[in-house]
Amino acid sequence: MNLLEAMRIYVRAVERGSISSAARDLNIGQPAASERIERLETYLGCRLLLRNARTFKCTPEGEIFYERSKKILAAAEQAIAEVSSDGHILKGAIRIGAPHCFGEVILPEALRFVREAYPQLNIDLALSDKIVDLVTEGIDISFRQGQVGEGAFFAFRLGQVARVLVASADYLARHEPIADPVDLIKHSFIRLKGMFGSDQLPLVDASSTQESVAIRSAITTNHWKAMYRMIGEGLGIGVVESFACADALASGRLVELLPQYRVPAQELHVLTRAQRPVPARVRMVVNIMKKCVPELLGTLGAEDTAQGEPPSFEARDMRRS
Repeated sequence: MNLLEAMRIYVRAVERGSISSAARDLNIGQPAASERIERLETYLGCRLLLRNARTFKCTPEGEIFYERSKKILAAAEQAIAEVSSDGHILKGAIRIGAPHCFGEVILPEALRFVREAYPQLNIDLALSDKIVDLVTEGIDISFRQGQVGEGAFFAFRLGQVARVLVASADYLARHEPIADPVDLIKHSFIRLKGMFGSDQLPLVDASSTQESVAIRSAITTNHWKAMYRMIGEGLGIGVVESFACADALASGRLVELLPQYRVPAQELHVLTRAQRPVPARVRMVVNIMKKCVPELLGTLGAEDTAQGEPPSFEARDMRRS
């Protein structure tokens, strides 16, 4: 029996609360994952999980083994990384979570750098605009826009995601001009569900004074691409991440509204689970993200395919949040 592999399956099953979910994360069959855990219990001579038809819970021995296994797996990865003379030796799977827009526009280019540096590392990318718990969702690295919130994780600030109030040129040609924030209430606003929390748009003027302006939400959606498409088709105005609309602004398909004001930017952090030591695969991927994501935020548009060499730099400790 491969003890480390069995421990890895067991740890992921406990964190996901499901053997089938752990199997999907690790790209193995559910029967194989169950069989490995059963063989592990036989090897240890004790029950780790108490199962019923729908779920399971850890026995006291299972809780202890889970905590010890996490540390052993992290130490094993660290040992391999430190003695290996070939950085490409980094193997295994890593699960990354991110918001949809960032994950669809910025992250593919960032992951190209990761793949070039560590071609034997398997990546599972999960996109969601909801705030997820890293442990229960089996996420190793998570990108979070806005307030970082509370929780048991390490967080490193990557910068800010700028946002722009825009409309299509066609829309502006057919509707009343927007010269002042009070004019916004006269126009149909298209926004993501949960964005701004109400029909009030925060704007910051040249003196850094923030005010809330009334808007009229005509359409809400749960995905940025639908919002972006509807704004581009002239159904209304809205706020889009700047990296997603840079090309359209440059070509004139979209026009920035009220350029004397700005929509407050959102903080962007990369999060990992609060564990010591941080697994080598997590630490190395985060190091790449620390370097390339701030650069990509300032250079990529929705249709860009920038080229470049994968970055290389020293690891730094992430800050506890």
